[in-house]
Amino acid sequence: MASAGGKPTILLLRRLDSSFATALRERFHVLDFHASGEPLAAFLAAAAAAPEPPRAAIVVGGGSIRADASFLDTVPSLRCIFSTGAGVDHIDLAECARRGVSVANSGEVYSTDVADHAVGLLIDVLRRVSAAERYVRSGSWPVQGDYPLGSKLGGKRVGIIGLGNIGSRIAKRLEAFGCVIYYNSRRPKDSVVSYKYFPNVHDLAAKSDVLIVACALNKWTRHIVNKDVLEALGKDGVIINIGRGANVDEAELVVALKDGKIAGAGLDVFENEPRVPGELFSMDNVVLTNHVAVFTAQSRSDLCAHTISNLEAFFSGQPLLTPVHDDSIVD
Repeated sequence: MASAGGKPTILLLRRLDSSFATALRERFHVLDFHASGEPLAAFLAAAAAAPEPPRAAIVVGGGSIRADASFLDTVPSLRCIFSTGAGVDHIDLAECARRGVSVANSGEVYSTDVADHAVGLLIDVLRRVSAAERYVRSGSWPVQGDYPLGSKLGGKRVGIIGLGNIGSRIAKRLEAFGCVIYYNSRRPKDSVVSYKYFPNVHDLAAKSDVLIVACALNKWTRHIVNKDVLEALGKDGVIINIGRGANVDEAELVVALKDGKIAGAGLDVFENEPRVPGELFSMDNVVLTNHVAVFTAQSRSDLCAHTISNLEAFFSGQPLLTPVHDDSIVD
């Protein structure tokens, strides 16, 4: 259904930069929640009551707005939801399938950038790059001497939880550093013969020097890294998380770091973003970034084109470019 101006109507439920927003408005009649200044319930009710109600919505991955039964009840005209992230833990896929609502996500738009960021975090933690940089800036070098040595990356046994688009790219990058790659996923990958598969994360951690979380967040993977897994990783182990904060039991991670049960961590995601446990701020063996692994100037541009292509496919009755189904396995 098109608006009076001939453009299909969409709901925009996330903040966008000006160029992205302009590109959307050139093609669609955009109902922008953040620009409206209204409470969410009032905004959605007004959209649903419009003469040409929206048939598609853009939501942010990991955002506070959940596309669940209540949301779909409020805007029953919706038949397509596009998530600007790869993760869809904020979308009730089963409910969408029941109602005939198509779902798409960012696909592989971010995969290369996230893989690069994961490797960067790992190098930073092992070689103590950020900590040494702070040491130099503080003027400690001429007073206290050389900063303590870091650890070599080459030869490390790296266990990757989730060997999907991102995990497989991380593995290829770390192979080039001379790392040995292990992995866990819901089932072995037939296309991978050089990496050892572990059917459970505890055994993966016990055999690894580094554990990298690169899986989706769902009922199987919430707190997949728990106290037992952290203990199995051991006092010389490092954990990197570029998946979702809730993939790791954050409280247990803080305890493990405080008590020296693991050697360090590189974290781009957290359980209660943007809140980060204050205990982590003073730990020099922890590197923190603010859920930015996906973001580069190039990925922002690619996401814009990818979003528009999916929406145009939907409104023209064509298959979505990157559909997500209730039985999809993202690992």
